Amino acid sequence: MTVFSRIAGTGSYLPAKVLTNRDLEGSVDTSDEWIYSRTGIRQRHVAAAHECASDLALMASRRALDAAGVGADALDLIILATTTPDMVFPSTACILQAKLGVKNCPAFDVQAVCSGFVYALTTADHFMRSGQYRNILVVGAEVYSRILDWEDRGTCVLFGDGAGAVVLQRSDKPGILATRLHADGSHAHILSVPGTVSGGKISGRPLLQMEGNAVFKFAVRVLGEVAEEVLAASGLAKDNIDWLIPHQANVRIIQATAKRLGLPMDKVITTVDLHANTSAASIPLALDVAVRDGRIRQGQHVLLEGVGGGFTWGAVAVIM
Repeated sequence: MTVFSRIAGTGSYLPAKVLTNRDLEGSVDTSDEWIYSRTGIRQRHVAAAHECASDLALMASRRALDAAGVGADALDLIILATTTPDMVFPSTACILQAKLGVKNCPAFDVQAVCSGFVYALTTADHFMRSGQYRNILVVGAEVYSRILDWEDRGTCVLFGDGAGAVVLQRSDKPGILATRLHADGSHAHILSVPGTVSGGKISGRPLLQMEGNAVFKFAVRVLGEVAEEVLAASGLAKDNIDWLIPHQANVRIIQATAKRLGLPMDKVITTVDLHANTSAASIPLALDVAVRDGRIRQGQHVLLEGVGGGFTWGAVAVIM
């Protein structure tokens, strides 16, 4: 029997603190109009001092498990995508596993920056298709507020904190139809956090740096290419897609990608205005929002795609 993986439940979590563009006007040389006109962002959520990526992941995971009707003790595998782990090691996935109160199932992190959830979901799908797993928890969780230069108006206005999760279940019916992943490390310099820990001290600059125009051009090109690639692999035509959920980085990138695919914006899920760029959390966050408000329904075709530092990019075609 052919084994498939289906999304059985979604969940998300946002920290309580909301930081609006108006709030930022008092601390950095920017304005609500400047930010919104260039990015589509109005606000972002910021984790409290005591909140780590695993804490955000825990809340999102519990909601996804509840939605799937699955107890944490039924999990066979946990994969967590993050760029902002709780610590150097152990993995944030293992920390999350302990907070969920489960033992023995494998757990590991995936680091592909803003493509992290697509990478993690693809990895989970391959594990599921091996026939050895029945319930896999896939999470994207980020606390980007910890790695931002809050005096750099070109970057600090773009990001936020949050988490999203899905429960994948083994099925005899198709769910994840096709996946494609790519990377090109020669572009690493245009988006990075180049700091490291050495001898108990920070070496380099442990804050996000980005060449915005270069990132924009690269993202628009590869998101269009990988979307077409995964559609061909899944046997779907563009007009078969009910919803596009791109990585929520910038509304201009989202609009350009939709235009290239010939999709109207009313078929695109966007949360960037309320969440900003939550990196590996942005796609599962947007997915959960659209599932819970009733836009995404069972039987619909959804295309997920992301691009991030590395450079990494990928896409997943799903039937809900």
